[in-house]
Amino acid sequence: MKTLNKVTAPKAQRPERIIQFGEGNFLRAFVDWIIYNMNQKTDFNSSVVVVQPIDKGMVDMLNKQDDLYHVNLQGLDKGKVVNSLTMIDVISRALNPYSQNAEFMKLAEQPEIRFVISNTTEAGIAFDPSCKLDDAPASSYPGKLTQLLYHRFKTFNGNKSKGLIIFPCELIFLNGHKLKETIYQYIELWNLGNEFKTWFEESCGVYATLVDRIVPGFPRKEIEAIKEKLQYDDNLVVQAEIFHLWVIEAPQEIAKEFPADKAGLNVLFVPSEAPYHERKVTLLNGPHTVLSPVAYLSGINIVREACQHPVVGKYIHKVMFDELMETLNLPKDELEKFAKDVLERFNNPFVDHAVTSIMLNSFPKYQTRNLPGLKTYLERKGTLPKGLVLGLAAIITYYKGGTRADGAEITPNDAPEIMELLKNLWATNNTQTVAEGVLSAKSIWGEDLNAIPGLTEAVKANLDSIQEKGMLETVKGII
Repeated sequence: MKTLNKVTAPKAQRPERIIQFGEGNFLRAFVDWIIYNMNQKTDFNSSVVVVQPIDKGMVDMLNKQDDLYHVNLQGLDKGKVVNSLTMIDVISRALNPYSQNAEFMKLAEQPEIRFVISNTTEAGIAFDPSCKLDDAPASSYPGKLTQLLYHRFKTFNGNKSKGLIIFPCELIFLNGHKLKETIYQYIELWNLGNEFKTWFEESCGVYATLVDRIVPGFPRKEIEAIKEKLQYDDNLVVQAEIFHLWVIEAPQEIAKEFPADKAGLNVLFVPSEAPYHERKVTLLNGPHTVLSPVAYLSGINIVREACQHPVVGKYIHKVMFDELMETLNLPKDELEKFAKDVLERFNNPFVDHAVTSIMLNSFPKYQTRNLPGLKTYLERKGTLPKGLVLGLAAIITYYKGGTRADGAEITPNDAPEIMELLKNLWATNNTQTVAEGVLSAKSIWGEDLNAIPGLTEAVKANLDSIQEKGMLETVKGII
């Protein structure tokens, strides 16, 4: 078995045009995989310089392999099982700005640098007023980026053609807006002047993005078999699902500079990220939230098995296609394609996704992911969506605890006040009281849901049916 480096494996030399803050599994399996495909299929011809955003990280491991590694994609693609291995060669080098600060700052002096991409966790885009301009480097990611931009501004004397295109990938809604606001805070704190502020405003673009790909990461269980197959001692293999989506809120001229669509990739440049954020929350997270208690109380433990079940599978399809999809405003064909992709992801034969792992904090999840759809459906159709109502009743039943029909222990987990509320309500042994009590909990919903016409009665009827007939028979009654 060979050591993995540029001597033992081919590695193309390309211009360094991208600075990437972050070296973790997600960026390497998502962004760097996308750039690899753009290099292969278009004239993008770019390499990535990775910057470690915190003091302790993985750049030494990356550099030890000359920044080469493999992505292992697993899942279903239009019904076909895929388990592929691809060597990614786009990272030219990886820097630790805490020990290589001069090299880090010199990146600003490279005329060909055009893009900055980041994933520094949700906490990474934050303003730290203790950061100083002469820190080497600033501790926060926006602080480091502002240092870099200011040095570039000075190096090129405010040349407008040397501005940068910035794509944050942190899992924050409107992440680009948040990053831009934080950079402005540093411009103010450090007194960087109006000329620099104007150059930043006019020459740089900070664009909100939505990223979507499940990345399990390093395949500990299968790594020896993977190395045997590769015949390389790769200690940075990263596993990911096949599905990928990158929505970027930016004008079409940016798409011309970043031609992912020409490489056949699922990267969309759109005027607003919001409807795509809503689509993901509604059609991916929404079904997860209700299928989990319905499946679990039907004796099913894994998401894939729920999708393939003759009864629960139809329930999931009904919730997605007949109910939640009807509440969204994107083109129908786009929504149907996305929903079919979601079902393929749920059916991934390589991932045993336990339904109980989704049920933590089920009530707050329902409030953000399903309640808006329930209200919109009622408004548009004049009737309550039966699948979503049953999902709510299933959550309420799950929080009763006890045992399943097969003897498995039901152990709900949530905030203490929610657990206490449900315990006290179920102690009354009165489903009307339970339904009214849960729906009136303003601490969960921010409002009294008993005011929604017909909801209390529908939830009570479902609770009664689940108690009397069991979950599966109750599901059969609505599909």
